Amino acid sequence: MQHLNRRQLLALLASAPVAFAQARKSELKLNVRDFGAKGDGAAKDTSAFQQALDRCSVLGGGEVLVPSGNYLTGAIALRSNTLLRLQENAVINGTNDFAEYPVTQVRWEGKWIPGRVGLLYAVGASNIGIVGPGRIVGNPELGGRPSAQNPLRHPALIEMIGCRNIRLEEFSTSYRLMWSIHPTNCEDIQIRGLNIRSTGGNGDGIDIDSCRRVRIENCDIASGDDCIAIKSGRGSEAYQLLQTCEDIVISNCTLADSIFACIGIGSETSGGIRNVRVEHCKFTEAKTFAFYIKTRVGRGAFIEDIVADDLDLSGTGGGFLSFNLLSSGLQDQDPVPGVEGIPTVRNFRFSNVRVKDCPQLVDGTRIHPDKPLEGFSLSNVTGDCKKGISLANVRKAEIRNVKVTGVSGPLLGIHNVTGKGLEGAVMIDGPKLPDPVPAPAEPYHLR
Repeated sequence: MQHLNRRQLLALLASAPVAFAQARKSELKLNVRDFGAKGDGAAKDTSAFQQALDRCSVLGGGEVLVPSGNYLTGAIALRSNTLLRLQENAVINGTNDFAEYPVTQVRWEGKWIPGRVGLLYAVGASNIGIVGPGRIVGNPELGGRPSAQNPLRHPALIEMIGCRNIRLEEFSTSYRLMWSIHPTNCEDIQIRGLNIRSTGGNGDGIDIDSCRRVRIENCDIASGDDCIAIKSGRGSEAYQLLQTCEDIVISNCTLADSIFACIGIGSETSGGIRNVRVEHCKFTEAKTFAFYIKTRVGRGAFIEDIVADDLDLSGTGGGFLSFNLLSSGLQDQDPVPGVEGIPTVRNFRFSNVRVKDCPQLVDGTRIHPDKPLEGFSLSNVTGDCKKGISLANVRKAEIRNVKVTGVSGPLLGIHNVTGKGLEGAVMIDGPKLPDPVPAPAEPYHLR
């Protein structure tokens, strides 16, 4: 398979809004008020929104306007060739009634399971979008994990499944205890200028799940869990589907997390993750590490070509960068067995990083010796840091121009590491390895 280089990827992603505009065959403009929406915060406006979107789609596509007001709705489905435009002071508020969020197959912790759709959702649609400057507010009573009393996955705020050519721009969101934006198995996504708030509990800002050709830029995200998470499914189900998450650019974003990491790659990686670029971003708070790459034995597949450049970091509890490629996340009921289940990891590059009061620069020891990290580069790092760099089971490492002050102890500790810039490193212990995953009595098959 041919992979895009950086220039090709940026050019392709930049062309997506043009493709969206060309795909709309008419300049139809409809107003939800004309279909009966009240916008008074009390009347249910779900039907009016859905009629306007459905009518817009069947008439060839165009825009559905949401004027100023407070609109109380259940789940609303976006249709192909429609753009939902939220004017200033237009607010969509989700109801607290689970019954108003239909059930379909959704992703939860890397598995396809029955669950409630998002407040704004689409399934199998093309050329769809939501633009601001209005707001989308999820009902806080809907957040949380599935339970014995409510076994279905809870609604995300905005969720597209199996869609193409998606545009999300210049609006703000508020939700908690569940994901704010969750495209799954989608292609050609533009996310620009969003203000996302999901603090006060475990809730990711943006989850990119088995998607291809995604650009996220100029977003301000403060989240309970990961600000931006990149995933591709868990266990033998996802390994056989191989719905890879690839060609992702995250640029000019400000990220603050209060429970885990600002950018998390994994831990659901069984469909593979490749070609992720993070650039010109500010990390202002992280409970653990600003950048966390995580998977485990039993996931299989690969994480490769992860590049980050021009980053500013402060306010982290753990530090700048951490790998846990051995034991992160839940083990699947049907893990990928044997050596095949050890993820392949290669080509991680980080450059031009400025850190402030950083507890640790790099915690990179939890890597399996049977499949070491092939290619790791850290260059041009400045600032102050309490602990330096720890690496284990890495080939072709390159440490260059790391000039941080305040480090207690050695700047670099290594175990089973080869490469350049390792002079003066001290030897450290290798990681404790998890038990191998045994082969099942019968091979896994999709079911």
